[in-house]
Amino acid sequence: MRHRSALLAAGLVAIAACGTPVPPPPTADSATERQTTSGRVVGFVDDAGNRVWLGIPYAAPPTGERRWRAPAAPERWAGVREALAFGPRCPQLASRLDSKAPPRTVLGAEDCLSLNIWAPADTGGAPLPVMVWIHGGGNVAGGSDFYDGAAFAAQQRVVLVSVNYRLGPLGWLRHASLREGAGFEEESGNFGTLDLIHALGWVRDNISAFGGDPDAVTIFGESAGARNVVSLLLAPGAYGLFHGAIAESGGTRSSGLDEAEAFVDAPTPGDADSSGELLLRLLEADGAGDREATKARLAAMSSRETADYLRGKSPTALLAAYEENGVGSGLYTLPQLFRDGIVLPKVEFLDAFATGDYARVPVILGSNRDEDKLFMFASPLYVRRFLGIPRLRDPEAYEREASYRSRFWKANGVDEPAALLRRLQGPSVFAYRFDWDEQPSILGADLGEMLGAAHFMEVPFVFAHWQLGPNTDLLFDEDNAPGREAVSHAMQSYWAEFAWTGRPGKGRGGDLPAWSPWDPSAPTADKYIVFDTPQDGGIRMAHEVQSNEALFAELARDTAYDEHARCALFAEWVRSVPRVAPRSGSLGCDVPAVASGE
Repeated sequence: MRHRSALLAAGLVAIAACGTPVPPPPTADSATERQTTSGRVVGFVDDAGNRVWLGIPYAAPPTGERRWRAPAAPERWAGVREALAFGPRCPQLASRLDSKAPPRTVLGAEDCLSLNIWAPADTGGAPLPVMVWIHGGGNVAGGSDFYDGAAFAAQQRVVLVSVNYRLGPLGWLRHASLREGAGFEEESGNFGTLDLIHALGWVRDNISAFGGDPDAVTIFGESAGARNVVSLLLAPGAYGLFHGAIAESGGTRSSGLDEAEAFVDAPTPGDADSSGELLLRLLEADGAGDREATKARLAAMSSRETADYLRGKSPTALLAAYEENGVGSGLYTLPQLFRDGIVLPKVEFLDAFATGDYARVPVILGSNRDEDKLFMFASPLYVRRFLGIPRLRDPEAYEREASYRSRFWKANGVDEPAALLRRLQGPSVFAYRFDWDEQPSILGADLGEMLGAAHFMEVPFVFAHWQLGPNTDLLFDEDNAPGREAVSHAMQSYWAEFAWTGRPGKGRGGDLPAWSPWDPSAPTADKYIVFDTPQDGGIRMAHEVQSNEALFAELARDTAYDEHARCALFAEWVRSVPRVAPRSGSLGCDVPAVASGE
């Protein structure tokens, strides 16, 4: 969502500082030597007792003529390859979250298609379930190296895999010139999606050598990673490559083809960051003249010339053409997850689900109670800072707006798709809401109130990995350790039981509250589980759901908003989830222009 991506990195900087300290390099352990389809690899044993392999290439470098092409198998290597360090992230702008590089610096490398594996040393003689993590970051930033799978693998006895995939315009770009000479799938422009499918194919072909069961693969991800999980449910090329899916704070937003390619002033307008607009900005930067002169220059170029021109641009030049959402955020917006009819359906994702043409595997969908507080906390519109200490400008207004925004996220990312999937595939659909909000107060700033169960906050609980940099104590301290560690253990146990059996049940130990499927039989029937500490109600089933129509009606009668403020919030929602616009009659606001879906 545009406003969310604009503030994401700033919010994380404010709460988590600058990344994870780099540990000393590990030593290769001969007991970890394994054979893959591309050659032998050797890893190491970590402090949790896992056998670990980092930075294994699962595809050939997508460079040169292979840029904007489908991933291909890596070349075989001779001898034994050491897999002791994470591979580079895919090209992205530096973020203050985990880099000291100056703003607008491009980090990473195009040769970035690698994955990492954590496996318990003792599998008990039988293959273990596999969980494949897809990182978030707006599909323009982030990397698998930010996440430590050690605790999850060791404590829950699963093989955990994390993966890099192409980001930004290198991962999602549609243009006619790139379709010349392209294969069927390559015409889609969904190269990041194709990377994830290819990585799952690598897991199918290789994971048994690492103790994993290729017939028990669960994909899971957060934010943009969760949107990618949803897209893989719909991607025919991914059918059969996974057997369960968990989407944490995701959604079903996708981009139409005009939105992806057309100029903003075309008869059917494209997005401000379409491939057409990208080319104009690149040519203008090369001195082609004003907009009309640049359009004429582009029209005179052949398809081959245009493709060569794009492939001749460095990642630095490509990313320089995008406007960063906040200095040092590392984030920007662009069309992605194209409804191409090849790699992904030609219709809106929920419409595609409604036809039943998707991978009907067990699914968990969830969101955090205070999703948008992360983004609001980073905004000077809501929070003022004096000597770095945050203070809410209007606590009542802050809570009210955060509630609207976060419930809208739940309606569109959890409740609406869960209800639809439940009708189609029966009681194999589960949902959750994450409510933990026990951050400490710092110099009078109550972070539990300001952040609470914000976006991303559940990820450390899932991984049981609390080190987010030198300011970790701003979130996690000794006082909240017992409660958060208990919630973390429960979440890991449910996630692992889901990977083992296709249902979260009572967790791996069978000692947790029963997490039942989404029940549509009555409004008061259980729908989702709530994750919280005992002092705030504990782990429990709940039934209150959110709907777009109810939220629109509530906003329409809310006297705290005048017409301008109400319609501004509505316009933001529609930009984030265009499909809700026709269902908003009670608001009386004009529907913002949205690019065509076809």
